[in-house]
Amino acid sequence: MDELVALCKRRGFIFQSNEIYGGLQGLYDYGPLGVELKNNLKHAWWSSMVYDRDDVEGLDASILTHPDVLKYSGHEETFTDPLVDCKSCKSRWKADTIKNNKCPGCGSLELTEPRPFNLMFKTSVGPVQDSDNFAYLRPETAQQIFTNFKNILDSTSRSLPFGIAQIGKAFRNEITPRNFIFRVREFEQMELEYFIQPGLDEDCHKAWVKNRIDWWVEQGISHDNLEVLNVPEDDLAHYSKATVDLMYHFPHGLEELEGIANRTDFDLGSHSKNQNDLKLSSSTLENKSSNSKLAVQDIESKTFFVPYVIEPSAGVDRGVLAVLNEAYNVQKLEGGKERIVLSFASHLAPIKAAVIPLKKNNEDLVNAAIKLKNTLQALRLGRVVVENTGNIGKNYRKHDEIGTPLCITIDFETLENDTVTIRNRDTMLQEKIPFANVSNYFKDFFIS
Repeated sequence: MDELVALCKRRGFIFQSNEIYGGLQGLYDYGPLGVELKNNLKHAWWSSMVYDRDDVEGLDASILTHPDVLKYSGHEETFTDPLVDCKSCKSRWKADTIKNNKCPGCGSLELTEPRPFNLMFKTSVGPVQDSDNFAYLRPETAQQIFTNFKNILDSTSRSLPFGIAQIGKAFRNEITPRNFIFRVREFEQMELEYFIQPGLDEDCHKAWVKNRIDWWVEQGISHDNLEVLNVPEDDLAHYSKATVDLMYHFPHGLEELEGIANRTDFDLGSHSKNQNDLKLSSSTLENKSSNSKLAVQDIESKTFFVPYVIEPSAGVDRGVLAVLNEAYNVQKLEGGKERIVLSFASHLAPIKAAVIPLKKNNEDLVNAAIKLKNTLQALRLGRVVVENTGNIGKNYRKHDEIGTPLCITIDFETLENDTVTIRNRDTMLQEKIPFANVSNYFKDFFIS
């Protein structure tokens, strides 16, 4: 983990937030390369969920959340962690991190009894700061999907089964943020709520588990580093009929990468009016505030029912960490040398190609490099840069380290006979091709 964290800072992937003032625990900033990697991962998810399917719509809902939403969802009552204080070193810990009744920080046995700690952030809304004028920063993206169910149903004329996808920020006041970007206080989620007829939910749940495993493999995650955990009944969330966690071997250990839950009719039922008319299978808090019936009508019987929900939910930041960990490797070279390389799947690489003039600041070489860079950038397949530092060997090593799939060298033969040298990150093999063929080569490499 230490080597990966150091690389992330050195090469501009991820920085500690507010570092010049000592930092804020559990908050990180994505630098020039990190934001590209993160956006590429989100785009891959959005493409697979929305563009490649005919049964999913997108949503971007507000972060500030009405208190009633989180009241009826159960968050106000259940979204807590047991908190333990160490009387000796004054540190605070989640109760499940305490082993042998010892403080993980100092080893003291002087600990408080566990007490509930609400993980949600509150903020004042409007000019008057009092108990009646507040909202929550959403602790997850799912609830605003449920509250928009009828809006999307009415505006798109969708019929079951269909899904609503969202990528967005969420906030949790974690007691002990840890393990770099794995557990943080401000994070992004990639979340789908897939609505289906009751009775078809179990098969649908299994299908989504397979779908999500296949997708992560497409992002470069090895099958060997993934494990499927069927969450025991005693550990299920209050809304869940069944949950499968995709576990990944992170640098710090085996932890959840994505959860796929069968949420039954709990969520739509919780936010619906006239609950007694809907024959809910789940137990919900009586809702006297909602003005909408979140149900669909059966065409044959003309009766209304509440759909079941299958929810694949993944953390973007955990995904970035998994992708970085999977891609990071140190290779031994001839002569006892070694190179660090990030072997990203090509669609995730922050920089697709580096165009390198062989001689620094040579006007003809630099102009040719800029021309080629602009041509490739116009293809809109990802970021292309000109690397004008003059040391070809160091440039190759730098771009290996940041995961650039292709380096394209502009040398004096380019000026003489219109050829360039293309070097492949993974094989380190080089080939000369005509300048005029580079665009097609580039498209074939990243599209095929």
